[in-house]
Amino acid sequence: MRKLSLLFLILSLIVFSLTSAQATKITIWCSEKQVDILQRLGEEFKAKYGVAVEVQYVEFGSIKPNFLTAAPLGKGADIIVGAHDWVGELVVNGLLEPIPEFKDIKQFYDTALKAFSYGGKLYGLPYAMEAIALIYNKDYVKNPPLTMESLITTAKKINTAYKGKVKGFVTSAAEFYYVAPVIFGYGGYVFKDTPTGLDVSDIGLATPGAIKGVKLWKRLVDEGILSPGDNYQIMDSLFKEGKAAMIINGPWAVKAYKDAGVNYGVTVIPNLEAKVPAKPFVGVQGFMVNAKSPNKVLVREFLINFIATKDTMHKIYLADPRLPARKDVLALVKDNPDIVGFTKSASNGIPMPNVPEMAAVWGAMNDALNLVVNGKATPEEALSNAVKTIRAQIKK
Repeated sequence: MRKLSLLFLILSLIVFSLTSAQATKITIWCSEKQVDILQRLGEEFKAKYGVAVEVQYVEFGSIKPNFLTAAPLGKGADIIVGAHDWVGELVVNGLLEPIPEFKDIKQFYDTALKAFSYGGKLYGLPYAMEAIALIYNKDYVKNPPLTMESLITTAKKINTAYKGKVKGFVTSAAEFYYVAPVIFGYGGYVFKDTPTGLDVSDIGLATPGAIKGVKLWKRLVDEGILSPGDNYQIMDSLFKEGKAAMIINGPWAVKAYKDAGVNYGVTVIPNLEAKVPAKPFVGVQGFMVNAKSPNKVLVREFLINFIATKDTMHKIYLADPRLPARKDVLALVKDNPDIVGFTKSASNGIPMPNVPEMAAVWGAMNDALNLVVNGKATPEEALSNAVKTIRAQIKK
């Protein structure tokens, strides 16, 4: 079967070379997390098949906007590597090419495939799933807290013991992605999930549950656990320097903590209260194909017969250790304690919506949370206004 696949790839390359004057080169845009491994894999692919792979680093937050600008003009990368929640917006703009069913597709988790599906078609090859979790420094925290009440108590003790030189708890204080677990845990939601898909007219970010979650978050600020200015960079730096005891972050960050020599552990985000779990977003990372690319046949074969294989997916995991989207790769690493911790967290999670309307949510919610943590609006006021803003942007 593998021989047939490779034969098909070779035939495709021949057809490609006969029917196109374009150079046989695949261009990939990806963030710093994947650039090194994709460059190595690109060299491996070139050595086997004689096709060059040019990997270009693009800051993660710029990949989608740059692609939205370049792809309609027939420019930009043949492949982009990014998050599944980009899919709806890119498909609606006609910029993604569907990925056909392939031999090993049943080896991929349905959750990961569903995340990259839109309108019944698969628009991305998933390689990793992710959800944020509690990451703690074992030098300060022997037994991680099981509830938010316990987290607050533990953080206060550490703050007092180290007189501010070590923060008991820090995370991004006003970023929706990091606050979402308390909002969803108490019953808030972004768009109502229905049997026929997400109902974007039903927004659950100002419900009593969402308000209760944000009030709990504000308590962390009011009691001196979090500072309004705490952000991702502060959290990440403090933890790497051994100056933070507990943070909430994702699997993309742990390699740097390991490299820094931090004695860390990973576990679920503490329950909001007894039997009320926090519910983080679950995201999926993957490869998406430019619908305007002149190299689509070659690109599809590159992804299906080279990237999607167990061996290549394992190499990507080793370089960028997140929860593998391929079942047999996860089986290889299931005893890794980091994987165990993040898997438990993801099992409580909510899939991030991949509809285009999600683009209206992030800014509105970040603005609302900024107002709340800085004491400039109540949770009720801020969330109500955020929902109005989201509705207005969706109608445009």
